[in-house]
Amino acid sequence: MTRPTARVLALLELLQAGGAHTVAALAGRLGVDERTVRRYATHLADLGIPVEARRGRYGGYRLAPGYKLPPLMFTDDEAVAVVLGLVAGRRTGLVTDARAAVDSALAKVTRVLPRSLAGRVDPLLSALAFTAPERPASPPGTDVLLTLAGAAREQRTVTLAYTSWDGRSGERDLDPYGLVFHTGRWYVTGRDHRRDAVRTFRLDRIGSARAGTATFEPPADFDPTAHVMAGLAAVPYAHEVSVVLETELATARRRLPATVGTLAEVPGGVRLTGRAERLDGMAQLLAGLGWPFRIEHPDALRDEVRILARSLDRYAG
Repeated sequence: MTRPTARVLALLELLQAGGAHTVAALAGRLGVDERTVRRYATHLADLGIPVEARRGRYGGYRLAPGYKLPPLMFTDDEAVAVVLGLVAGRRTGLVTDARAAVDSALAKVTRVLPRSLAGRVDPLLSALAFTAPERPASPPGTDVLLTLAGAAREQRTVTLAYTSWDGRSGERDLDPYGLVFHTGRWYVTGRDHRRDAVRTFRLDRIGSARAGTATFEPPADFDPTAHVMAGLAAVPYAHEVSVVLETELATARRRLPATVGTLAEVPGGVRLTGRAERLDGMAQLLAGLGWPFRIEHPDALRDEVRILARSLDRYAG
C-alpha cells in the first residue's frame, strides 16, 4: 500500500469515529498540511463515500449521518478482540435476543481475516472454554434493552409489559435509574409507580417497553449496581445464616460478593449475614475462605461443616 493511499484510509478511519473534525486537527493527526487533507477528502468523495464539508475558518469534515460504513480495517489485535468479545458475549448472556446477528457478525469477521491470522484464531476458538455454562433464561429483546437505556439517559418514565416470577402479567410504570448486567442476566432498577418504591426487574421478563413523555429526577448518588446486588442478596432462601469471620472488613469485602450477604464489623472480626439455599454450599464457601470463623446460626450449618471436615480428612487419607 502506498503512503498516500494509507493516509487516505487513515482519514476514513478518523471520520468513522463520528462527529465533525476540523481540517487543522485532521492535518495534525495525519502529519500532512491542510491542503493535503482537502485532497484526501476529495479522494474519498470520488470513491462514493459521503464526506460532508463545512466552510469557514473552522471548517472541517464529517461523514453523512446514517451512512452505512464499509468494512472496518482492524489490526490483528483488534480483530482478535472483536472475535473474543462476540464469543464471550454470546456465551455469558450479555448479548440480547439478536443472537443470529451475533453469529452472522462473527462469521463475517472470521471470514475476512487474513489467512495467517485465521489460522491462529481457529485453534483459539476450539480451545476456548468458559467456567460457567450459558444461562437457560431467555435474553432480553434488543428493543427493550435500547428503550430502557435511552429512557434512563433521558430520565423518562417507561411503561413495561412485565411477567412476574409467579406468571402474573401486567403493565408497570417505571422510572429507570440504570441497567445492570450480573451473572448472565440483565436487570433494570428504578422507582416502580405501583409500589412507590425502588424495585428491580429482570429484562428477560419484560415483553415490551415504551417510553412516555413524563420525566423524573433520580435520587442523588443513587448506585444502580449496589441496589441490584443488595436486592439479590435479600432474595428469600431456605436458611438464614450468621457467621463471624476472623478477618478485617476491607478484606472480607474484597473476597465476598454482595450477593452472598451483608458484612458488618464486630468485635473480633466481621459478621456475615445472609440467606443460603443450601447449607452444604455455605460450608464449602466458608472453608474456602481460609479464615477462622464462628457460626452463630443455624445449628444445621455446624453439622454441614463437620460433614465437610470429615470428607476432607478422608480425602487426605
